[in-house]
Amino acid sequence: MKKQSLSIKSWAEDDRPREKLLLKGRSVLSDAELLAILIHSGNRDETAVEVAQRILRSCNNNLVELSKLSVENLCRFRGIGEAKAIAIIAALEMGRRRREAEALTVEKISASVDAFNLFNPMLADESYEQFWILLLNRANKIIEKHCVSEGGLTGTVADPRKIFKRALEKNACAMVLCHNHPSGNIQPSDADTKLTKKLKEAGKLLDIDVLDHIIIGNEKFFSFADEGLI
Repeated sequence: MKKQSLSIKSWAEDDRPREKLLLKGRSVLSDAELLAILIHSGNRDETAVEVAQRILRSCNNNLVELSKLSVENLCRFRGIGEAKAIAIIAALEMGRRRREAEALTVEKISASVDAFNLFNPMLADESYEQFWILLLNRANKIIEKHCVSEGGLTGTVADPRKIFKRALEKNACAMVLCHNHPSGNIQPSDADTKLTKKLKEAGKLLDIDVLDHIIIGNEKFFSFADEGLI
């Protein structure tokens, strides 16, 4: 006979996620405990924490992967109904928007990590590839960030004519290229390398410096500039 798990209410107060947050602060809670607060209750055989741990294990304990799950995906876990799934997705989206709001405070690009911090909140959770450009003035202050194209799971098309048309319209003196790899593999493909070289050469003709090309995946990034490839 399967041993039935104790409910969270029967635990010592110090071990309950909600009480633990009140007593010790949010930073001491594990990802599973935070998720358990959103779930609120478990099922007949598992506490909310155990359900949360099972969900996180399915995502390799990676919150970025968790954020990619749909309501339907989450409802496949025993103990998760539509309301709980929506609560999880809403909380993760709030976190993403907070990161995006923080990124808006970046005014000048001084290093590759500045571009990464700007784009990562927008691209880290995307299931499809997107190609963006960051347009800069002569002092490397941001004029605009602009999505050039959206593609599928394995690629997107970046049209050099559209890229430089936008840069000329905004009187940009420099730009940073950026796209995401939904697979999480941040190594550039041959197509990425060829496109970067092509855009760099085109920029020289128009006196618009292509400073870097950032590839984002799973909270990490690859910089063509840092690697001496641009």
